[in-house]
Amino acid sequence: QVHLVESGGGLVQAGDSLRLSCVASGRTSSTTPIGWFRQAPGTEREFVAASLSGSLYYADTVKGRFTLSRENAKNVVYLQMNSLKPEDTAVYYCGARNDFYGRNYRYAPWYAYWGQGTQVTVSA
Repeated sequence: QVHLVESGGGLVQAGDSLRLSCVASGRTSSTTPIGWFRQAPGTEREFVAASLSGSLYYADTVKGRFTLSRENAKNVVYLQMNSLKPEDTAVYYCGARNDFYGRNYRYAPWYAYWGQGTQVTVSA
């Protein structure tokens, strides 16, 4: 079992920054695949970023603005979000998986565990 707790969302203006945190506990390690996804009302859950096998991956919509990092000793994963845009408004979720089979990190159902989500709202 993996437990994920997210925090850091809020209401900001366009151009501002936020840092989201995801604290993982249970059967986790520094190599546990972690993904960040977001979901706006009426839309499907969308891939944002992932950490897998020591590599980082980003959606084209956030490249150059968002940065994923891990503090492995604390089992914390961060998503630094800069230059926020109104279209970034969504509930942001972190997901985890206990194996690497398939490595389909851009596909939400690949992840077995999810946090509760944290709301990010960006005003124009």
